[in-house]
Amino acid sequence: MYLFKKVNDLHQYLNKIRKKGGNIGFVPTMGALHEGHLSLIRQSVKANDCTVCSIFVNPTQFNDTADLEKYPRTVAKDMAMLTSAENDVLFLPDVHEVYPPELDTSLEFDFGELATVMEGFFRPGHFDGMAQVVKRLLDIVQPHSLYMGQKDFQQLAIVRRMLVQLKMPVNLIMCAIIREDDGLAMSSRNVRLDPALREKALLLSQTLQKAKAKMASKTPAEIQKWALKQLSIPSFKPEYFEIADAVTLQPIKKFSDSDYVVACTAVWVGEIRLIDNLIFKEE
Repeated sequence: MYLFKKVNDLHQYLNKIRKKGGNIGFVPTMGALHEGHLSLIRQSVKANDCTVCSIFVNPTQFNDTADLEKYPRTVAKDMAMLTSAENDVLFLPDVHEVYPPELDTSLEFDFGELATVMEGFFRPGHFDGMAQVVKRLLDIVQPHSLYMGQKDFQQLAIVRRMLVQLKMPVNLIMCAIIREDDGLAMSSRNVRLDPALREKALLLSQTLQKAKAKMASKTPAEIQKWALKQLSIPSFKPEYFEIADAVTLQPIKKFSDSDYVVACTAVWVGEIRLIDNLIFKEE
């Protein structure tokens, strides 16, 4: 696996791949890798001539500086995992390489209703920073395909809209959520869970599965009310449980209102904020 810390060095290497007609797949991450990330890497490796993984803890998408400081940084371990997954290139830039002072990397983009609900409501400014760094990394890597995980469903929906509106020639591929054996969605934050709460955290995925089973007999509003009650146990604080159109992310009143429906939730488990989702209806 090749390691690049400078944009120019990465460009020189990738340009050689392009000149040979090779396809480039890209997996952007903030490190602290787990099997969920590696599943994206493996999909890209299988489909492309060269797979690039970036590790960059992006300061512009943290609305809580304490959360930024606590974010786990495990580069040596991450590199070993990427090597085992046969990743080709690791891009490991510092902040000045991604956001050089002489370059305007700001992004004027109206996400509309996508950024006003769920994560957008509870984490103001998060998606501005996320979109800024994804656009910047895409400009640097210039991949043919971009691989992102379903777990961050709202993030993926926003990136999809950005690619369309900015007419960027990148194929966005959504990869399924990878779960622990007990059903908890894999996350870099899971290691920070209090051991006594780790077992209880699987309540998120259990509630999503049970909620889906109620589709035939309950309205979305009824299911939402039931789910929030299920998640309101000691040491848990649900922020939202939304059943929405999977494209617009707007809440639906009836399941017949959309052919593509997703349920998304965010819950504080002790001091750790977890998110999860489940697709209820697919086109």
